[in-house]
Amino acid sequence: MNKKIVLSGSRPTGNIHLGNYFGALENWVRLQDEYDCHFFIADWHALTTGYDDTVQLRENTIGLMADFLSCGLDPDKSTLFLQSEVTVHAELFLLLGMNTPLSWLERCPTYKDMMANMGDKDIATYGFLGYPTLQAADILIYKADFVPVGEDQIPHLEITRELARRFNYIYGKEVFPEPQPLLTKSKVLPGTDGRKMSKSYNNTIALADSPDDVKKKVMNMITDPARIRKDDPGHPEICTVFAFHKVFNESSVPDIEQQCKGGCIGCVACKKLLQEKIECFHTPIYDRRQSLLSNKSHLIEIIHEGSAKARIKAEATMAEVREAVRIGV
Repeated sequence: MNKKIVLSGSRPTGNIHLGNYFGALENWVRLQDEYDCHFFIADWHALTTGYDDTVQLRENTIGLMADFLSCGLDPDKSTLFLQSEVTVHAELFLLLGMNTPLSWLERCPTYKDMMANMGDKDIATYGFLGYPTLQAADILIYKADFVPVGEDQIPHLEITRELARRFNYIYGKEVFPEPQPLLTKSKVLPGTDGRKMSKSYNNTIALADSPDDVKKKVMNMITDPARIRKDDPGHPEICTVFAFHKVFNESSVPDIEQQCKGGCIGCVACKKLLQEKIECFHTPIYDRRQSLLSNKSHLIEIIHEGSAKARIKAEATMAEVREAVRIGV
C-alpha cells in the first residue's frame, strides 16, 4: 500500500531553537513512520528576505541538516534534501508564475505583515512577492497529499491549492492534486523574555547552544515582575518559567502552580528545577549535533543523496507539466 506524501521545509536562516522543535520538528519525526515524508532545506526561500547577506548560508545549510538528524529525522525513512539541488523547483516556479494573479500574491497575510514590520530591510522585491508561488512549486512538484501546518497557516496553503486548480483548469489536465492541511497541535514555548521565541528578538534557546549557555539563559528568564520576595504569592499564568514547565515538566505543573501561588517556592528554585528538566532533553540533542558536525563531509553526502532521490520524483512530475503546457519540441 502506497503511503500518502507529506512535504514541509525549513529555511537555513540560523540555528533551530526549541520553539522550532516543538512547533514543527517533533511532529515531523512522528510523521516519518506513517507517511512518505519529504523534508527540505529551503535555501532559495532564505534569499527572499536575506538575499543581501549570504555569508553564512552554506554553513547554516549544513547546520540545519545536523539539526534535522540530531532531532530524529532519518534519511532511511524520509527524503531529506536541499531545495537548490533540485533545480526543477525553479522551472515549475517559473511556469506557475506565468499564470499566478498578482492580486493573489498581494493579499497573502505574511506578505502584508512582513512588509509592515520589516522596515529595516528592503524586501520590496519580485522574489519576496512571489515566494508563495515558489512555495506552491515546492509542494506540487512532489504531488504532496498533506502539508503539516497549524490552523493559522491554512491561508498560506490555500494559494497552493488555488494554483493547482488553476493550472489543471487552464491546461485541461489533472496534473496536480490539491494538497490538504495536516493539522498539528504543537506545544507553544515563549522566548526567554516572555515574547514569541524568535531569533530576531535574541530570546531563543537553540539546539546549538552549549549546556552552559542553556543554563545561563534559563536562570536569566523573566518571571512574575510583581513577585519581590520568595514568600510573595506568585502569578504563574504570566510567568515564562511556568510556561516552560508545562512543556518540560508536565507532571509537576499542578504542584508547581500551587507552590508558586502560595509563596512556597522561590523563582530561583523554580528555575533550577526547570533547568534540570531542559538539560535532560537538550544535552543529548546537542551532543548528537556536535558529533554530526565533526564530520561535515558526511552531512554534505546525506544532502546530495537525499537531493538525488528527490530529483527523480520531481523530474517525473515536470515531464507531466511540460506535456500539459505543450512546451518544448
